[in-house]
Amino acid sequence: MSDCLFCKIAAGQIPSNKVYEDETVYAFYDIDPQAPTHFLVIPKAHIASVAEINPENATVVAHIFAVISKVTKDLGLESYRVVSNIGEQAGQSVPHLHFHVLGGRDMTWPPG
Repeated sequence: MSDCLFCKIAAGQIPSNKVYEDETVYAFYDIDPQAPTHFLVIPKAHIASVAEINPENATVVAHIFAVISKVTKDLGLESYRVVSNIGEQAGQSVPHLHFHVLGGRDMTWPPG
């Protein structure tokens, strides 16, 4: 999708602080971190949100969670939160599937 911010970041057209990259996903630190460690993991293929996951593209979500497990271990995080907002009312500001990974502080519940 040519006007998608996260598609441009994954393609290297917009700079980011990369955490991880492979042929399917891209992970980078959030520009407005809400925890000492806060990064996002996105598929390189454009999927607007969790609401658009279907049998044809669902394997990317499993891969994203495998990447989250690897990166958090590499960063020494033993406790962390994974969040995906779906839709504007839930706080999704970029319409591209992404998972926030937050760690390094106590998390409250409910989250807000």
